[in-house]
Amino acid sequence: MKQPNRLQTWIEQGNVTISQLFFQFYKELKITDEEAMLLMHIQSFQQAGNQFPTPDEVGARMMTSQKSVTTMLQKLMQQGYLAIEQTTENDILTEIISLQPLWDRLLDCVYEEQIETKENNQKEIEGEIFQMFEQEFGRFLSPMEIEMISMWMDQDGHTPEVIRMALKEAVISQKISLRYVDRILFEWKKKNITTSTQVNKHASLFRDKNIRVQPTENVVKKVQFYNWLEDRN
Repeated sequence: MKQPNRLQTWIEQGNVTISQLFFQFYKELKITDEEAMLLMHIQSFQQAGNQFPTPDEVGARMMTSQKSVTTMLQKLMQQGYLAIEQTTENDILTEIISLQPLWDRLLDCVYEEQIETKENNQKEIEGEIFQMFEQEFGRFLSPMEIEMISMWMDQDGHTPEVIRMALKEAVISQKISLRYVDRILFEWKKKNITTSTQVNKHASLFRDKNIRVQPTENVVKKVQFYNWLEDRN
């Protein structure tokens, strides 16, 4: 007897497509491994054209009883991962098991993870800002100083990069104090300078107005310095 082409048989059976998000987040949704397998079987049935597989049909494919499948289906519906919906096909009203609630929850997980990652990155950047001030001050920041820097970001809306540049300006002018940095940030906000690009552009326009001349061995050395607080243009 001629053996069938096993590869052709494999291809004809089709593939079941399961989103990688499902495998990544189903544990986070507190879906058990057995429930996850149940959901994959439902997806398999639906991709094969059976939109409402019965507990008997699903149980026949799993090493569990029809009663256990029914219990799991009820639990998944109560948790909001499955829904029974009505649809009309060829003027015939039928019911289907909808996996859309599950996909929506998975997308929520992705969004929440992105938000958490963004918040963690922001906290890391803010921590670097605090460290920069401590390095320049040569000491730990006081609680009041930490609160003031936090207010620059949370209430005044200054980005960490702009705050970093304000500190740099204070260092250049040799006036390393939180109050001086605060005045610089106040002036920038008043001039609607909110990005590092705007800071650089504004500085390039006005820095040449203030030039310190320092003689060193009969050589005139120009050090560009712009006093942000004295400019009132």
